[in-house]
Amino acid sequence: MKHTLKPFFNPNVIEAGCDEAGRGCLSGAVFAGAVILPKDFKHEFLNDSKQISEKKRDQLRPIIEKEAIAWAVASVSPKEIDEINILNASFLAMHRAIAKLSTSPELLLIDGNRFTPYLGISHHCIIKGDSKYMSIAAASVLAKTHRDEYMMKLDKAFPAYGWKKSKGYPTKAHRNAIKQFGATIHHRQSFKLLP
Repeated sequence: MKHTLKPFFNPNVIEAGCDEAGRGCLSGAVFAGAVILPKDFKHEFLNDSKQISEKKRDQLRPIIEKEAIAWAVASVSPKEIDEINILNASFLAMHRAIAKLSTSPELLLIDGNRFTPYLGISHHCIIKGDSKYMSIAAASVLAKTHRDEYMMKLDKAFPAYGWKKSKGYPTKAHRNAIKQFGATIHHRQSFKLLP
C-alpha cells in the first residue's frame, strides 16, 4: 500500500506526534500516545490506526516501540472524564503521555483542531493528522492498541457488555447490555449511555 504520510513537519526540531483513542466510547479510559520517530523511520503499514486492520496495528506496535527515539502512552479514567469532560480529558491524556517521554520534544504535532498548550512547547494542530504525519500515525497506533488491550482485560471482568468486540464504543449490543444490566464503574456517567 502506497501512503503519503510526511516524515515530519519541521526536520530541524525534535517532533512528537500525539493522538488519542477512545474519545467516543461509553466505557473505559481515554488513552493517548506520544511518539518521537527517528528521521529515517519507514514502514509500509503505517497509517491512521482507523485505516489499518487490528492485525496490522498489533504488528506495528512492537516495531514502533522498538524503533522510536521515545514513546509513551497514558490514560485518563472514566471518573476523571466525568469531572472534566471528554475534550479536556483527551488533552490531559496527551499531556500525561508527553510528560512520560524520555526525550523532550521541541514541537508537538497534535491530531485534531484544538489543544491545551503544554509547558511552553510549541504545537501545531493538524486535522486528520494521523493520516498526514508519520509520528501522529504512530501515536494513534500505540494509543489504540494499548486501549484495546485494556478493554480486553475489562471484558474478562464484565463479559456481559461485549467490550472484547466493541472496545466500549456505543454499539447496539453494548447499549442493550447497559439497558439490561445497568452501568458499571467503567462507564462514563456524563455520557448518554442509553438512546
